[in-house]
Order: sequence, then C-alpha cells, then structure tokens
Amino acid sequence: RNRCQRLDLSGNTKNCFLTGNPDSYRNLIGKGLRCLLDVPHTSGQEEYRNANHSLGRFFSQSSQTLGEEIPSLLISSVGQPPHHFAAWSFQINRSFHTSPSLQAAPVPLFWIIVKPAQKLFAIILGRSIRNWWKALPPNKRELFKESARKNKWKILLGVSSLGVVFVMFYFTHLEETPITGRARLLVFGKEHFRELSQMEYDMWMEQFQSQMLPETDARYQVVERVVGHLSESNKDVPQVSALKWVIHVVDEPGVNAFVLPNGQVFVFTGLLEAVSDIHQLSFILGHEIAHAVLEHAAEKASLVHFLDFLSLIFLTMIWAICPRDSLAVVGQWIQSKLQEFLFDRPYSRTLEAEADKVGLQFAAKACVDVRASSVFWQQMELAESIQGQPKLPEWLSTHPSHENRAEHLDRLIPEALKIRESCNCPSLSGPDPRLIFRLNMQHLLESSKGRGPPNSTKQDPSKPKLDFPHT
Repeated sequence: RNRCQRLDLSGNTKNCFLTGNPDSYRNLIGKGLRCLLDVPHTSGQEEYRNANHSLGRFFSQSSQTLGEEIPSLLISSVGQPPHHFAAWSFQINRSFHTSPSLQAAPVPLFWIIVKPAQKLFAIILGRSIRNWWKALPPNKRELFKESARKNKWKILLGVSSLGVVFVMFYFTHLEETPITGRARLLVFGKEHFRELSQMEYDMWMEQFQSQMLPETDARYQVVERVVGHLSESNKDVPQVSALKWVIHVVDEPGVNAFVLPNGQVFVFTGLLEAVSDIHQLSFILGHEIAHAVLEHAAEKASLVHFLDFLSLIFLTMIWAICPRDSLAVVGQWIQSKLQEFLFDRPYSRTLEAEADKVGLQFAAKACVDVRASSVFWQQMELAESIQGQPKLPEWLSTHPSHENRAEHLDRLIPEALKIRESCNCPSLSGPDPRLIFRLNMQHLLESSKGRGPPNSTKQDPSKPKLDFPHT
C-alpha cells in the first residue's frame, strides 16, 4: 500500500554479519560477569583506521554514495557485543533511553508561566478556606453543614457538571495518531508546538556548541547518510517528507540520541560507539524519527497539562481539608507521586513502545536487517549486568526495561520482515543475529565457570582465551 524505497542499505548482508573479530573477547571472569574485551593498545587514529576497513566495505556494498571510509562506528557481528567494548565503560543508566531525559520538545511558553501560578493559587485558595473554616464560630459551622445537607443534590449536580466539562474537553480534543491510528489527546496545535521547539533547539545548541562535530567528520557523515536513507525510504509518509531533517553529532560519551519535533536530529558519539553495526544505528534513529513523526512530545505535554489542570481541584481540597500545613505538603507530595506513577510514566512507556514499532517499520522499508533491533537492547541489558547496576522495577521508569523492549521487538520482527520483503529488499543471508548473540552469551557463561578472580595466578587476564566459532 505504501511506496517502498528499494535502496539496499544493508548491501550484501552475508558480508556484514561477521566482520567483527570474535577472538577479541577476553575472559569473562569474576563476580557480576565482568567481561573484558581485547582492545589493542593503539592510538585513536589506528583504531579509526581499523574501523575504516569494515565500515568502508559496508558502505561500498550499499551504494556508491556511501562508499567513503567512516571511522569510529565499528562494524562487528550483529549478534555480539560491540568490538570496541571500551565504549560500554562509561555510564549507562538503568533507564537508558534514546530520548533525552528532558522532554523532546519545550512545554508551551504560557504553560511555563501559568502552571506554577495555578498551583500557587490552588494552595492559597485551599489554605484560605481552611483558615476561614477554623475561624468560624461553632454555631455558624453547624448552619453551613445543615445548608450543605439540604442542598446536597445541587452540590452534586454542580460537581457532576464540572466533571462533564472535563470529559467533553477531553473527547473534543482527541485526534488520530499518524500511522498507528491510535486515539490520543492533543491540546496544543502541532505547528505551534513545532515552532516552540526552536526554544529547546537553541538551548541544546548553546549547551553543546563546543562539542559539535563538523560536517566533514566521518562520524557526522555516517549519521547523515543513515538519516537521509531512512527519510528517503519513508518519504511516502507525509509526516516524514514534511520535515527537513538536520543532523547534529555531539562529541559526548553518553549513549543517547533524540529528535526534536522540528526535525533537528541530535546523536551523541557515545551511541556510535555502543551500537554494533549500521543496522542497530538505523533502528535507533528510526525510533527517534518515529517520536517526531508521531508528535509524541506534543501528545505527552497535552496529557500532562490536562492532568495537572484536573489535579488543581484535588490540590485545593488537600490544602482545605488537612488540619496543618505539614500534612498538606505530605498530601500534595502523595498526590503528585500517584499521578506520576499511575498516569505519566505508564503513558511514557506506551509512547516508547509505539515508537519502537513504527521505528522498526521505518527501518524495514529502508532494507535494514530488523533482527538486529532486539540484539541492541540485549546488549544494553548485558552491559548493565557487567557494570553491576541495580535492576529497578519497570514501573519506576519512563521507559520499558531493556529485556521487555527486546521481547517486544522480537514479536514485531516477523511483521517487519514481511514489510521488508514487500519492498523488494534483498533477502537476508547469513545466520540470525539474535541466535549469534544467544550462542555467544551461552559460550561466555560456560567459559566463565570455574575461572578464578582477575588477580588469579592461574591465568593471565590480559590474554584472550575464548574462541567464538562463526555460526
């Protein structure tokens, strides 16, 4: 039904699966499954030259325009942890996500000003009601109670009318999500919100102005080509073709990437080091493009604004009913946490899952090996296990856990493969990268049994002893 781009990003995939050296893995030893890789003690330039061969070969197979040598992004086996495993040494949080910790778009300017004023007004109003009630003589309190009992139906009707207003507002502002067709609340105008994203763009540019890679940098060029290929392959989607995608590569070790609603793409070099191959990078950027195409930033801001406005009633009641300010503060904190964990975070996880689904479709239409998508999140799970980071419950995070994301993508991959086939993409040759990853992890676990700690005299941890046969 949709027009498919026939450019083959993956080229001859048979030659792209196993370009990494499986012998580069060192011993998996010690508690917490500490995995050390054999990274040669060479200069950064020498590592770049080594990378040039693999990535240059990949792009030369893909198309003539992608034939230049690209350093830094190391192409290893899709099913193995990255060859340049030193990239995993910097901080990777439990809630790692490819969107920034801040929202991907600024909240509307009037909301920034009005929202604190609304809360302050609710607190002052509730506290004033409480003090007024305390100052009333006992006989007048009884008169008010009696009047309330007599007019309880009128009061109930007024409260119900207010509830109907909120319900009508909600249903009159429902729109259909592009591509997925999901009904969602959208209070802010799309174009207006996109224009306001210029505010956050200026903020990011000011923050990273000294770390921006030039367009002549090979790492910038690989991101530019991947994004360009994804957008060209999906230009039949009106929301994709309507945006001008502008690339910014930040020389920052954080594993992160995000796309603003106005099409500004930000990629950290730490992400280029963390991915194993071009297929994983294409999926991650497809995921971020999906956030912008689906207008998730405006949707999330709309829901939060609606819930915050609705919560003003409860905030006023809390400060009016609680006998002391200290109790009111506690009640306000409980109310905010309930909203966060019952509405905000689950909704954010829903948006992430939707972006995974649409991003996988974008990657499939670009002839990417979509099977590599779940391997990336398995690698992230492995990295956290190696670093000994605590595994927090998913309900505490704004993003699904790495394990659940990998499982969700595994369920979506068969459909994505059908999309890829309908676009007349070259068939995928070679083994499934998910199988390679599982076999390698099983081999690592088996090989780690019975090994001593890193300081053991029985073995030299600087010498790799694990052999990974090519499947």
